[in-house]
Amino acid sequence: MDIALARKIAANPQYQELKRKRNRFGWWLAAAMMVVYYGFIVLVAFDKELLSRRLGDGVMTLGIPVGFGVIVFTIVITAIYVRRANSEFDALNDAVAKAVQR
Repeated sequence: MDIALARKIAANPQYQELKRKRNRFGWWLAAAMMVVYYGFIVLVAFDKELLSRRLGDGVMTLGIPVGFGVIVFTIVITAIYVRRANSEFDALNDAVAKAVQR
């Protein structure tokens, strides 16, 4: 990429907005994932009795659906990011590309 074009993109206010929104949203999702994942790990480490409680008369314990919930949560926040990236972030990206082509 040409240095002049890179500077023009970096100076564009719409690019600054895109960068700010994308970074803030990414950090919020990363923090949410860390809380959920490490919360599960803390439960495994310090409250084994809670997670080992049987659900009904079978062999399933509470830890299985909670662990499955961590996996589902990961998929959901990935889908949320992809949806926002495909709508808001792509629109801002297109606006920046049109602005710097002039």
